[in-house]
Order: sequence, then structure tokens, then C-alpha cells
Amino acid sequence: MRIGIVGGPNSGKTTIFNALTRSTAATAGYSSGQVEIHTAVVDVPDSRLDHLAEIFAPRPAVYAHVTFNDVAGLTEGIGKEGSIRGPLLNAIAVNDALLLVGRSFRNPAVPHPRDRVDPSADFDDMETEFLLNDMVTIENRLERIAAQRSRAQLEERQRMAREEVLLERLYPVLENGTPMRKATVSAEEAKMLTGFGFLSLLPLLRVVNAGDEDDESQYDHMLNSETFFLRGRLEADIALMPPADAAEFLAEFGIDEPGFDRAIRRCYTLLGLISFFTVGDNEVRAWAVGAGSKAPTAAGVVHTDMERGFIRAETINFEDLMSAGSMAEARKRGLLRLEGKEYEVRDADILQFRFQV
Repeated sequence: MRIGIVGGPNSGKTTIFNALTRSTAATAGYSSGQVEIHTAVVDVPDSRLDHLAEIFAPRPAVYAHVTFNDVAGLTEGIGKEGSIRGPLLNAIAVNDALLLVGRSFRNPAVPHPRDRVDPSADFDDMETEFLLNDMVTIENRLERIAAQRSRAQLEERQRMAREEVLLERLYPVLENGTPMRKATVSAEEAKMLTGFGFLSLLPLLRVVNAGDEDDESQYDHMLNSETFFLRGRLEADIALMPPADAAEFLAEFGIDEPGFDRAIRRCYTLLGLISFFTVGDNEVRAWAVGAGSKAPTAAGVVHTDMERGFIRAETINFEDLMSAGSMAEARKRGLLRLEGKEYEVRDADILQFRFQV
């Protein structure tokens, strides 16, 4: 899972990156205008995996991973100019989802493009740039189709015609201010849209980057399943503290859950992911897969050969194992099941795949 952190100039997005990854990337009170990217791969905390590691000791726990990419700040008007291109476009489009940073902290030493800070306006500005950029992308593609159609072979002309119809249908959707992620498209059409780097197609979360003393309640009108509140600088400092000190500071500032945990949980929900576990000879490991995935798909997350040669999966859910206390007792109680290709994996399933290639 790759999450791109994007914000306007001086929004504090690198501070948010540091808070979520326990990093110390340099921050500055200005935008350099360069395509600068900070990347960190971090473990996804899961207490269930910790329990499994205890049961199956001495096998260590190997957590699922999430990659955060802190992407260069976007300047106003960049989308209308169609200049989200090259390295910058690639740095944004390569992600599975985006985390938009809206600034609400006040700091005279860090100027803001507007006269006053307004995270809601920041979100609107960034999403508008994505829409404008996608419109430019469609315009350019339609021009190329028109230029190449007469020279193309029949099969290619038919493909171009389908693509042209789809893009001409989506263009007015973008014009009306609706991102592609909210447009109705078929599975086949969704495949056609891959490869263009459409930014408004990416799922996104929003984070209100607040000051140390800001009160979350003043942003209640903005906060929902896709928008959350984070005191960026404060949590970046706390993230570097020893666990005992961090817990004390979180309690002092009334923070029930670290920002990283909140962000990960929301990212899983946004992308429709669940976790399953495997117990190997050398490790106990967590994996992420799309909710509703069948057992062979989950096997393919572990290794492509397992999906290709899938036979069945020995399955027990984490809660059933905990109630039994051990795998031996669970087997004795008949809690382990053999599931076939049509089995829909549930969150916290423990799976052992049988396959042959």
C-alpha cells in the first residue's frame, strides 16, 4: 500500500510525513519548487499479530507494510497549465491513495499563500488542480486519437473509438467539479483509464494539520470518515519519543490514538482492505488483501505460484483460535476448516495454503 502525501506550499506536509513515519525529514518555511520526495516504509501495527507471535513463539512477527511518499508541494494553477507532468506526475500517480494536507496552524514565520489559513480552501484548491490536470490530459489524448485514427489498423481504431467515447463522457464530469473516482464506470472502462495518470481517480483522505494548542472541536463541521484532525508538529515530536514518554504526552494533550494508527485504519477502510495471517516455519506474518477477495487471490498476495496452483486453504479465524488457546486445541474442537476456491477471506483469517505447480 502506497500513500502519497500532497499539500500546497507551506502546508506542513513534510511535518505530517514525519509524524506518520517517525522520520526526521527536513522541513522549511518555504517551497523550493523542486520535485522533492521523501519515502518511508513503516510497519502496520496489529495487536492480533502480536498475540499470534506469542502463541507460535519463537517465530517472529512480520507486519504488513505501508509506504508513505511525501511529494513536492503543489503551486496554485499548476493543474490548469497542465504542468503536473514528468517526475511530479509520476510521484503522485504511482500511489494507491493520496493524503491531502490542509493547513490550519498559524505561524508568522511560515507564510501562507492566502491572507488567512483555511484547510477547507486548501483541500478545494488541490482537488481543483487535479481536475484541471485531468482535463488537460483528456484534451491531449483526444487530439492524439484524432491525429492517429486514420493510420491505425482496424482493431486499434476500434479501441480508440471506445476510449474516445469514454473520455468525452468523463470530460464534462470533470468540468462540473466531480472527480473521476466518483464517476460511474464499468470494470472494463476502469481498466481503460489506467496508465493515464489521472489524479482525480485516486482515492484520497484529508488531514487538517493543526497547531499544538488547536482544539479539534472547532473543525467538527469538516471531520468525517475521509477527513481527520492531526496536530502535525506535536505528533512529529511525540513520534520520536520513547514509548513511555510518548504515552504520557499523548495523554497530556488528550490524544487517544497516535496519528499513524488513525491514518492507517482510515487508509485500510478507504482502499477496502482487510488483514489475514499466515504461520510459516520461520515467521508469523500479516498480509493485506481487498475485502471480498477469494482464497486464491489471497494466496497470490503471498506468492503468485500459490494462486496459480491453488488447491485449498486450511482456515481458522483469529477469534476462534484465541477461544481455543492453541492450534492443537482448535483442531481438536474442529475449528479448522478446509476451504476451496470460492471461499471469501474474512478479516483476521489465519490461512495455510495448499497448492501444486
